[in-house]
Amino acid sequence: MFEGYTGYIIAGAQTTLQIALASLAVATLLGLIGAACRLAPSLALNRLAVAYSTMVRGVPDLVLMLLVFYGGQTAANAVLETLGLAAIDFNQFIAGVLTLGFIYGAYLSETFRGALMAVPKGQWEAGSAYGMGRLHVFFRIILPQMIRLAIPGYTNNWLVLTKATALVSIIGLQDMMFRAREAGAATREPFTYLLVVGAVYLAITSVSLLLLRWAEKRYSAGVRMGEL
Repeated sequence: MFEGYTGYIIAGAQTTLQIALASLAVATLLGLIGAACRLAPSLALNRLAVAYSTMVRGVPDLVLMLLVFYGGQTAANAVLETLGLAAIDFNQFIAGVLTLGFIYGAYLSETFRGALMAVPKGQWEAGSAYGMGRLHVFFRIILPQMIRLAIPGYTNNWLVLTKATALVSIIGLQDMMFRAREAGAATREPFTYLLVVGAVYLAITSVSLLLLRWAEKRYSAGVRMGEL
């Protein structure tokens, strides 16, 4: 039925998963930085984080993908040409990862900010009363509680990010969607391969849900559901 394209699609699925995981790592880092800036006493940092979150959430992912890959490459080469240096071609994998990470970092910054704000301020005071420094209090007391509160939103963002990896096919990266389109064009059965791609995405998100629900239960041990 698949006329030898099974391995071809699976190789694309591996690329898709690599993009998703690498993008999640970038998004998590940017999300933590964004949340810290939103809660920082510095007005400049706060406004910068708000601008980042507002801009990214207000512009379609597809537009940002094209702007970063094509617009960024054009701008970078214009600067290099001015400096008398050779032009460069953006690596498609890196461009896709950085773009998706940049986009979903904005969403995760709001998730982390909300989780941090939900932790009672008295937890900081209690830790200080025991003679613990702020970093010690954060990593031993605040962070575990923040993770528990952030997991539902984190899960949702991960699922959406995973599906958004299909966008990287428009910049020529041979992910699962790109290869499925090629296989469909070669066999004149595009619907069949789109079904395969949909099934693989469903499998990835289903396994992800199981793992993240396990993590949520682990961090919620000893806590009544529905209570902070």
